[in-house]
Parts: sequence; structure tokens; C-alpha cells
Amino acid sequence: MLEKPQEVVKKLLKVKHPHSNCIILAGSVVRGEATAYSDLDLIVLYEKIDAAYRESFMFDEWRIETFVHDLSTLRYFCVNLDKKEGKPSLPQMVIEGIAIPSSTELANKAKSFAEELLKSGPAPLSDEELRLRRYFITDRIDDIRAPRSKGELIATGTQLYSAISDFYFRSRGLWSADGKTIPRKLKDQNPQFHDEFTEAFRALFENGDQSKVIKLAEEVLGPTGGFLFDGLKLEAPKDWRIDSDFLKT
Repeated sequence: MLEKPQEVVKKLLKVKHPHSNCIILAGSVVRGEATAYSDLDLIVLYEKIDAAYRESFMFDEWRIETFVHDLSTLRYFCVNLDKKEGKPSLPQMVIEGIAIPSSTELANKAKSFAEELLKSGPAPLSDEELRLRRYFITDRIDDIRAPRSKGELIATGTQLYSAISDFYFRSRGLWSADGKTIPRKLKDQNPQFHDEFTEAFRALFENGDQSKVIKLAEEVLGPTGGFLFDGLKLEAPKDWRIDSDFLKT
């Protein structure tokens, strides 16, 4: 399964990034989870670049996603973006990836850094951040208790799917996940909770039964104080004002 993608990456390296140090092939292809529509996720490592960038394109009949970095920009994205957001997409790619055409000192430094970052965990949520997330989930749970239509129930359920899973991870100091990686991450972390989570949203989306999602939210929010509405106050910064009528023509 990996032979063809590696050959494609070797060709791409010569054509588009001949002066790079190496390319790290990551993503579903490396994990053995690729489908007919999967792309090749590539981290292109340079010794030094002016600025990191992301580029998507077709190459040799493959969909390609490249993330172009040197070690300094890679560290910035991992620490200031992924660690702060709590979702380790870039460091996870570095760790799981295969260096092409072969492992280099720079690739090994990147992998060592990514491994240490993952071990350190995401940036902790402040008390205020936890309160805001509790409020958001509370508000959406209230929306599904008596939805006006199946469409509104599904729309709100999609918000809760991400919000509840993210709260489960972040409130426990764990790395979180996005989209299709959520069920895989939940299963790796807690198979029993994964099954409960999956069944709750299956019942919601297939049958319109919101009771299991409500119970799930109660369980997830419980350790930090449960649902939150009464008493929440959010103050805007004092400089959030526009004194002139600049919109008038």
C-alpha cells in the first residue's frame, strides 16, 4: 500500500521541492486507513525558509496537501496554534510520518520535538474558558430539549458532537480532536465512553431521540460543575466601541 505513495513523493520532491531536506509522508495512507478519495499529507522540511505555507494541488493523479516548514516555523505552529487549541494535528503528522527519501538529522529533530510536545499535553483551559464551554453546551442542550423541527435538531446536534467531545478531552487535560478523528481519538482514550458517545448521537441523528445526548452532556460536564446558565456574566473590553458615525454616507 505504501510503495506507490512513496514513489510519488520521491518524484514530487525532485520536481517541486528539490532543495528541501526531506518530505514526511503522513496521514491516512501511512496509518493504513486510506480510501479511494484520500490525499497525501506531506510535511516538507527545509533547513530555512522565509515563511511557512500550505499548498494543495494535483500531482501524478494524486491529491496532495503540503505543509512547508523549517524547524523554527514547525515549532511555532505546534506550540502557538496546535498546543493552544489542544488539537495536535501537525505534531501527530510528524510523529507518524515516514521521512522520504530517507531519515535525516532535521527529520529526527522534528520528530523528537513533536514527541516531547505530545507528552507535555495541550495548554490547560482557564476557569473562564471552562465556564464559557459549559455555557455553550448548556445552551445547545436546551435547544434540543424541545426542537422546533428535525432540521434544527440535527443542526444543533452537529454542534454538540464537537463541543461535548472537545470538552471531554480538554477538561481532563487531554489532546482533543476534530471531525472524523473524534471517534478514533475517543476509542483510543476510553472505549466505553466512545461506545456511549456513539450510541447517543446515533439515537439523536437516526431517531430524533435526544435523551441520551442530554444524559451524556450531564455526565461530561458533571466534574466541572454541570450545566451553567444562571449567573453567567460576560463583560466586553472597555475599548470595544466606535464613537464616530463612519457608516453614514
